[in-house]
Amino acid sequence: MERKTFQTHVRQAATGILERVPEWLKREIYVLAFNVWRIDADNRHPYVDIGYNTESQYEDEMRRDSDPWEARWSYACWILEGFDKLGNVPEDPVGAPLFEEEARNLGLWYDGEFDLGRMLDDDELRAKSGLLELHFHDAVIDLARYLHASGTIERIFGRPLPVVVFDMDCPGWEEEATKAANPAELIEDFSA
Repeated sequence: MERKTFQTHVRQAATGILERVPEWLKREIYVLAFNVWRIDADNRHPYVDIGYNTESQYEDEMRRDSDPWEARWSYACWILEGFDKLGNVPEDPVGAPLFEEEARNLGLWYDGEFDLGRMLDDDELRAKSGLLELHFHDAVIDLARYLHASGTIERIFGRPLPVVVFDMDCPGWEEEATKAANPAELIEDFSA
C-alpha cells in the first residue's frame, strides 16, 4: 500500500467534507471558500477551512445595502465560521503529523516556541517561516485544482463552482490564488 502524503490526505478529506454537505444546502451554495489560517500566527500550524457561501447569505447582505460585488465575492460578507479544518491543527489528527513530516523532509521545519521577536531577529527562521507559508498556500491551490480537474465538485454539487482562496494575513493574495485555483470561466464575475 502506498504511504499517505499530506496532499493525498487533504484531497481525500476535503472530498469527504464536501460530500457531507446536506443536499438541500448544496443547491444554495454558489461558491466554495478555502480560508487559510494559522494557529497563533505560526506558519508551522496552518490550516484551511473548507467553507462556502450561499445565495441566502448573499441576499441577507444585499438587504443591508451592500455593494452587489462585495456582497457576492468579498469574504467579509460571507459565512466564516463552523467549517471543518484541514492542516497542522488538533482538529485534523491525520493531517497534522503528515504536514510536519513533509515540512521536516523539505528542511523547512524548526523547533521551539513561536516568538515573533525571535522570528524578526533570525533571518533563517524568517525564511523558513515564509517558505512554510508558500508551501501551504501551494497545497491549498493544488487542492482546489484537483477538485476541479477530478470532477469532484461537479459530481457533488451537480455543477461546477468557483473556489475562492484567501488568507487574512496575506492581503492581495486572494485574487492571485483564486485565479490559480480555478478554470478562468468560473471566476469571470469574481475577476470583474
